[in-house]
Amino acid sequence: MAGDAAAAVDGERIRAFIRRFAEKVAAQKDELTALDAAIGDADHGTNMDRGLQAALERLPGEGAAPGDLLKAVAMALISKVGGASGPLYGTAFLRAAAAVAGKATLEPGDVAALFKAALAGIQERGKAGRGEKTMVDALAPAVEALDAALARGASLGEALAEAARAAREGSDATIPLVATKGRASYLGERSRGHRDPGSLSATLMMEAAAETLAGGPAS
Repeated sequence: MAGDAAAAVDGERIRAFIRRFAEKVAAQKDELTALDAAIGDADHGTNMDRGLQAALERLPGEGAAPGDLLKAVAMALISKVGGASGPLYGTAFLRAAAAVAGKATLEPGDVAALFKAALAGIQERGKAGRGEKTMVDALAPAVEALDAALARGASLGEALAEAARAAREGSDATIPLVATKGRASYLGERSRGHRDPGSLSATLMMEAAAETLAGGPAS
């Protein structure tokens, strides 16, 4: 239920989400970079890892509001991550922070709103839509699944799990696509048969959210 206090997300749970996202990227940075080597600049994994590690160092202390934590991540990513990833993810976290600004705790609808705002920021900054072999192909279905699950009365944990699955399926669906955005678009037909690296990092983000933002103690 949206008003269930147990479902409320405080700053420490947002901190756990950020930490888990950073852990997942660190663990898969070589895969992310290998994917990017096939169709991009071969730096997505190393760039995202560097940016998220910097973000962890810049997080405000205990008791910080969700929006302040998300904004700190945005600033670190914008300043530390090169290529397209920094501006795109930085914009995503900045928009997410703005969506929940001033709130000490977030209800399930607020969590959905922050991811919706993140997606909108990415689409506006990157001028990308679904089917163009970008991170949008993972994040857009994730946001839709999250909204739909909450609308039918699912718990936040259930809704985030569905969002993570939708993100993974969306990332899988980028493999046969021909890229029409970014450096991968220069390859034309040769971009077919490769997973978009941004779609994988977006999937890791949604999986981190599913693992940390609902249920159990924040860690």
